Amino acid sequence: MRVKIVLRILPVVLISFLALSSPLSAGAPANKSVILATTTSTQDSGLLDLLIPVFEKTGYIIKTIAVGTGQALAMGKRGDADVLLTHAPAAEMPLVEEGWLSHRVQFMHNDFIVVGPESDPAKLGGLKSVAQALRKIAERKAAFISRGDDSGTHKMEKELWRAAGIEPGGGWHIEAGQGMGATLRIASEKSAYTLTDRSTYLNLRKTLALKILLEGDPPLLNRYSVMLVNPAKHPRVNSEGGRAFHSWLLSDEALNLIKGFGKDRFGQSLFFLDPVKQ
Repeated sequence: MRVKIVLRILPVVLISFLALSSPLSAGAPANKSVILATTTSTQDSGLLDLLIPVFEKTGYIIKTIAVGTGQALAMGKRGDADVLLTHAPAAEMPLVEEGWLSHRVQFMHNDFIVVGPESDPAKLGGLKSVAQALRKIAERKAAFISRGDDSGTHKMEKELWRAAGIEPGGGWHIEAGQGMGATLRIASEKSAYTLTDRSTYLNLRKTLALKILLEGDPPLLNRYSVMLVNPAKHPRVNSEGGRAFHSWLLSDEALNLIKGFGKDRFGQSLFFLDPVKQ
């Protein structure tokens, strides 16, 4: 009789144990895959290599698509991503206002710099104004490599040319149509100038024949924001996974990682935190 009772109870106990020990019962996400559309600078700087493995301990798996900010924003509008990390406020805000994106939080920044060859043919050394530097490049028709990819950096570059009163063109202004790392390598090979975010340049500096020639001008501030793709517009997005990454990126754990990123290799942080207003 006792044997029969044990045999009847055993399957129930076993099923309960398996349920308790399964990933889903431990709070694992139902849909683990989260698509992050982001700018190439967060990839090329090495920041995502630090952040993503820590976040993935939650059970989610991040699929990173690093493209120009314009392409990342277009992906968000189409519903081809779950969460966005970009750096072009003027391009981001219309999509938020139209309801394609939501929960936009600007949370960190670094800066853009103008780099060029050691010979500095346009004589930018010592200048403090980016507008003046661009005018000198245009006057000398010194080679300048543009991202040319509708990225946040490319958008900033176009704004800076406009502010300087110059319409760049001709053989000296070359559009790479590639990410920041590739653009820097082209500029290095061609002994040309380019505009870059500081973090990507520092991460690749040892492989480049380029030096910083202009920095610190207020228009060169580079602001990063994280946003969600609105599930009301695109019901198929992984809104739960997107929210999880969005929340974690603004957590003390992630912000402390960002704050310290770069100090061990370069003696300085590559990104700086902004006051978070959610």
